[in-house]
Amino acid sequence: MNSNDDSQSKRTLVLPGDELGDDNFKAGSGTYKLDGKIHAAQLGIMNISRDFINVISLSGSYIPKPGDSVIGIVIDNGPSSWMVDIGCPYTAMMHTNDVQWNVKYGEAGKYLKPGDAILAKVSSVGETKKTQLTMKEHGLRKIEGGLLVQVAHSKVPRVIGKGGSMISLLKQKTNTRMFVGQNGMIWLDGENRDMERASAAINLIDEKTRSTGLTEEISKFLEGASNGSPETDIDSDGV
Repeated sequence: MNSNDDSQSKRTLVLPGDELGDDNFKAGSGTYKLDGKIHAAQLGIMNISRDFINVISLSGSYIPKPGDSVIGIVIDNGPSSWMVDIGCPYTAMMHTNDVQWNVKYGEAGKYLKPGDAILAKVSSVGETKKTQLTMKEHGLRKIEGGLLVQVAHSKVPRVIGKGGSMISLLKQKTNTRMFVGQNGMIWLDGENRDMERASAAINLIDEKTRSTGLTEEISKFLEGASNGSPETDIDSDGV
């Protein structure tokens, strides 16, 4: 990603009530403003998009299945494993044997710390819902930079589209790399303006999931946003 704004890559695990910023920013999703200060309204990851501060929720009802590609947020680590939130009712685990690094016992925190986002895959789900993740497959890694967007996990098929039609359109029209997790977390990477356009389009898909002709509508929206027309210019407070 080529960015002059370092704030795009800052992600911090925050608690409800934590102070996040002042009048230099606008209160986005998952936040509220009190006495001129922006605070977190929920447990989650602070993410800055343009001049908005958002908090991406760490709760949800996604039920993982083996083979699912997900985006997770590290919430804690032990000597040889990490606890990762993937938006399901229970915490997923990832062992140091399931990453590409040679991690010595007791040094897990040197490689991944709370607040870090990862591209991972669900390797197994036990009878007690114990969920194991892996990052050993090609393309799975710690996320550096870019922008995280969240939709309901049930709307992921709409973001991808039939035969991948919608995600292909988004990538082509915005020149943005994308990783769509089955848990509803989406990672965008590209120029700031392109990521903003892609984020706004995904938010529109999220709002109009049940609409017919949505692919054509998104295509027109992105063409308008690219031209900077007043009707479709991006002014979104989403992540």
